[in-house]
Amino acid sequence: MRIETTELADVLVLTPEPFRDGRGLFTRTFDAEEFDAHLEQPGFSASFVQDSQSRSYRGVVRGMHGRAGRGEAKLVRCAHGAVHDVLVDIRPNSPTFGRQEAFALDDSDFRTLYVPPGFLHGFQAVSAVADVCYRINRPHDPAEDIGIAYDDPDLAIGWPQPVTVVSDRDAAGHSWRELLAAFGL
Repeated sequence: MRIETTELADVLVLTPEPFRDGRGLFTRTFDAEEFDAHLEQPGFSASFVQDSQSRSYRGVVRGMHGRAGRGEAKLVRCAHGAVHDVLVDIRPNSPTFGRQEAFALDDSDFRTLYVPPGFLHGFQAVSAVADVCYRINRPHDPAEDIGIAYDDPDLAIGWPQPVTVVSDRDAAGHSWRELLAAFGL
């Protein structure tokens, strides 16, 4: 498994190396020992407590979501289809605060994103159907949810396809400016 850094501080991309033969392929999508060896966060290890999966249709956007308080770390991968995945660093003391980066996740290369606490996350399905799997490091607490509008003009996220559907919650998300004000910035 290759583990690479990204333009955003502390975000990692995990790319497995599948074994292919006449039957198809086999790949290890996660290895805690290899993962822990690459983390630059003292005292943190690959301790995940919940797995979830979403299914979205072409053009659907889910996001931009985050968690207040201690935040949550997650591993995100597209098990079927393809998505345009976007992260925004919302850690005020981070060298990449306010920056965003997009990633192509699909069922061909099996890449997984490690998203540390303190990021907004969202994606758009770019295939007919896309199944996204999430593994998070602590139980979900709805009281800590942060939602920024997927179409916030200050973030200006470049979704690659026309947006077809968003949830009522995502459509009513706060603005980037409101988040900055909440942080006292």
